[in-house]
Amino acid sequence: MSVELSATRQAVATAQRVVVKVGSSSLTTTEGGLDTARLSALVDSVARRVASGCQVVLVSSGAIAAGLAPLGLSRRPRDLATQQAAASVGQEALAHAYAESFSRYRLIVGQVLLTADDVVRRGHYRNAQRTLNRLLGLGAVPVVNENDTVATTEIRFGDNDRLAALVSHLVGADALILLSDVDALYDGDPRHGGASVIREVNGDADMAGVRAGSTGASGLGTGGMASKVGAARVACSSGIPVLLTSAAQAERALGPADVGTAFAATGSRLSARRFWLAHAAGASGRLWLDDGAVAAVVKRRRSLLAAGITAVEGAFDGGDVVELVDPAGAVVARGVVAYDAAELPELIGRSSHQLPPEQRREVVHADDLVPLR
Repeated sequence: MSVELSATRQAVATAQRVVVKVGSSSLTTTEGGLDTARLSALVDSVARRVASGCQVVLVSSGAIAAGLAPLGLSRRPRDLATQQAAASVGQEALAHAYAESFSRYRLIVGQVLLTADDVVRRGHYRNAQRTLNRLLGLGAVPVVNENDTVATTEIRFGDNDRLAALVSHLVGADALILLSDVDALYDGDPRHGGASVIREVNGDADMAGVRAGSTGASGLGTGGMASKVGAARVACSSGIPVLLTSAAQAERALGPADVGTAFAATGSRLSARRFWLAHAAGASGRLWLDDGAVAAVVKRRRSLLAAGITAVEGAFDGGDVVELVDPAGAVVARGVVAYDAAELPELIGRSSHQLPPEQRREVVHADDLVPLR
C-alpha cells in the first residue's frame, strides 16, 4: 500500500548511509535452513540501493536458524551450547549465501561478528567503528550479526534489533530500516483481528495504547515487535529516522520508503561517547537521587554532587558507568562515576563544604553524564 511521503519517509528514501536489519523468519524456513529465494530477493533490493550511490550496512539474523536443518534439529534450541553449535554451522552457510548472491552484482561482502562486549567496551567500540567505516569506504557491503558462536548469556545483545540501532549510530547512518515478518506497527496483534495500522510515529504520544508482542510469529527469532519499537526509540532519540516493515516490502522500503511505519527522529545526534554512555555501555550500579538532584541533572544538565544522592546500589569502581534513578526508581540518566561504591556511603547527603577537600569533587561530572529524559 502506497502512502503519502512524510518528511521522515523522504529522509529514509534519500539517506546516503543506511543500516538494514532483517530477521531470522524472513530468511529461513519454518523447518530451519536458509530460504535462498527470499535471501536473493533481499540482496536484489540492497544492491539496487547501493547502485544509486548509497552505502548499506546489513544487520542479518538467521545464523542459528540456518544451522538447524544441517544439524538435524527440529526447533530452535533453548540451551546456550546448542545455540552456539547451530550458529557455528549457520554463520558459515549465511555468509556464503550472502557472498554468492551479492557477487551477481559484483559486490563484496565483509562479515562482521559482534558481541555486546564489543560495544560495551569503549576500545572495542572504536575498533568496530573503524572496521565498518573502512569496509564501506572500500565499496563493500558489511553484513553484521551477533557472534552467537562465542557470546554468553552475560554478553548477548538479546536480539539483533538493538544491535542494529547501535550499529546505526556507530557508522553514522542517516536512516535505519527494520525488516521482519510484519508489514507495519499495529496498535494490537494483527493476527487476532481488529488491530489498526500506525503509519507515522512522531513521538511517544503516537504510541499510546500500542501493545507490542515480545516474540516473533515464526518462533525462529528472539525479537518481536517490542524489541523493534525499542530499537526504533534508541535510533530516533539519537537523530536517526526509522522505517519498519516486512522483508517482503524490502524493494519499496529501500526505494521510495512508502510502506510500513515511519518513526521520526526525535532527538539530536549524540557524539559517539555520549551515545555509548546512553545506550551501549553496561551499567555496574545505581545511584538514587532526590528530586533536587534529578532536576539539576536532567533539566539543568549539572554535575551530580554527593548532597543529592540518597542511596548507592551495586559494586562498582571509579570510572565505571552507573545509572542515576529518581525517587520512584525510574532511570533518568547514565554517567561515569568518579568514586568507588565503597567510598560513597559516608559522603551521600552531605554538601561540599561538609566534606574534606579531597572529597569535594563531583560524583558524576556533567561532561560524563547523559540525561535520558
